[in-house]
Amino acid sequence: MVSVRLPGELEQRLEQRSLQDNMTKSDIIKEALQEYLDKRERTDSPYLLGEDLFGKYGSGIGSLSFDYKKHVREKIHAKKSN
Repeated sequence: MVSVRLPGELEQRLEQRSLQDNMTKSDIIKEALQEYLDKRERTDSPYLLGEDLFGKYGSGIGSLSFDYKKHVREKIHAKKSN
């Protein structure tokens, strides 16, 4: 069991939220603490956090990093032949 002292304003806000949401103050505090701890304990790497963004606006050419010289030559050749 844990006891927590809250500043007056925070306690009033908690009381109002408790009445509005029809929840006990303890349940609100438990939920908030769970979210806080989950967020702090997340060990995702920076790559995993941004994985859905990588390549989102790519060229669609998967070998571009390997064949960049070839692609540059082709673009230059196409530009000269127009």
